[in-house]
Amino acid sequence: MPSRTPSASGGTSRRSFRGIAILVILALIVAGAPTLLGAFSGFERTSGGEVAVVRDGGPLDDNKVRQVIDSGSGVTWIGWWSQIHRYPAQQRFYTITSDAGHGERSGVDVVNVPSGDGVNMGIEGTLYFGLNLDHQTLKSFDDKFGTRKFRSTNGGTYYPWEGDEGWSAFLDQIVRPVIDNDLRTQINNFRCAQLVSSCALVQNNSGGQQTGGVPQQGNNANIAKIQGAVNTSLAEDLKSTLGADYLTGIHFNLSRVTLPTEVQEAVNQAQAAFAKVTEAQAKVAQARAEADANKARQDGYTKCPTCAEIEKLKALPQGITVYAPGNTGGVALPTK
Repeated sequence: MPSRTPSASGGTSRRSFRGIAILVILALIVAGAPTLLGAFSGFERTSGGEVAVVRDGGPLDDNKVRQVIDSGSGVTWIGWWSQIHRYPAQQRFYTITSDAGHGERSGVDVVNVPSGDGVNMGIEGTLYFGLNLDHQTLKSFDDKFGTRKFRSTNGGTYYPWEGDEGWSAFLDQIVRPVIDNDLRTQINNFRCAQLVSSCALVQNNSGGQQTGGVPQQGNNANIAKIQGAVNTSLAEDLKSTLGADYLTGIHFNLSRVTLPTEVQEAVNQAQAAFAKVTEAQAKVAQARAEADANKARQDGYTKCPTCAEIEKLKALPQGITVYAPGNTGGVALPTK
């Protein structure tokens, strides 16, 4: 009886089936991996110091704002492949200082603005503020500023929500010019000497400028006036520049006013010269006092010769037993 062998067509069918199955598995893996990734990344939460704006980001979605997650939230579903923009939720500050490494910008950072009499003043201080956490305001802020990059002082470009670098780049490019302009406006209302007293040592007021009619107030009072005026104008100017009340609790603390290096050196030289003059005047006064004392003493001796002799005896060194001015015999002095 003849034996049966598998047909060639049956083996081919099985191989084709296995190939199709492998392709289906690979397709499922390719399709499933992004799906799983999108599912896992669809859960987010915020820490206590941040607030988040969520934008749709799926392949079939638009890129509009989806929701806002408040500070310190629990795990929240934000949708498949959505983007999350994190912003600071607590009080922030922008520092301008000559102390390298302590300001918002690296290195020395001072606002240089002219006083009313043309002296370039160095202004240092700190701006305190917070981001408006109203949901609609946050959505508007993210639409206007969160979708564009800002150039940092280190040369890089960042979105405002890209960590400290991004937030600093936004402040430096948008907020800093407003601070500089407000300080320039207010400093220009005062003369140099009204803000730094030592400036009067090197200024020449002989050119027709009369300072006697201007009330001379303490430097601290004038600086407080500038600080108050800046705080009044800064909130409105930032609102006008940004387009809305995106920043709240705005307060500027003016900490220091300095002179340019060359002016400060001239002040130091003038102060040293005045110190030498004062020292010379003190020596002259001392010499006059000594001369007056000697004259008064001599007048007394003239009126009382005996008193002069007594003073001479008192002035003799200890241990002398004979005193004979003009007397060959001498005078015996008592010994102790």
